[in-house]
Amino acid sequence: MPTDAHGIQGLLARRAGEGADPPTIAAAAVSIWHDIDVALAPIIGQPGVAALYKRSLYLTLADHSCLVTAYEGSLRPGEFAGLDIALSQQTPAEASAAIIALLNTFHDLLTHLIGGSLLERLLRSVRDKPFSGDAVKDTSP
Repeated sequence: MPTDAHGIQGLLARRAGEGADPPTIAAAAVSIWHDIDVALAPIIGQPGVAALYKRSLYLTLADHSCLVTAYEGSLRPGEFAGLDIALSQQTPAEASAAIIALLNTFHDLLTHLIGGSLLERLLRSVRDKPFSGDAVKDTSP
């Protein structure tokens, strides 16, 4: 599994839950990307987010060829159906490794463009937001 210098593995675990199956991992990944899109589009534009997403996919393909469906399906900004399909067809370990690598690559690209401090402030809402799907159970009384 790739190094997780940015806490992305923890983010995925919070969103998908421990021991999640590939469709749940895929749904959590798509949710994360939608949140990233919402957080960054007002600043760099939806085409800018889409370009960084596609570049991240391209760079991650060398180690995770399963993402080719996502790369080929990333035709419109804000659309992550290809990622959902690609991850849903993998083993849990490969789906997790691929999304962690993809998010780490995206984080590194954006850090080089705008700096780590600003990036952390912009994406704080993504890290703090729980997944609204079935993977996260409400345990409040």
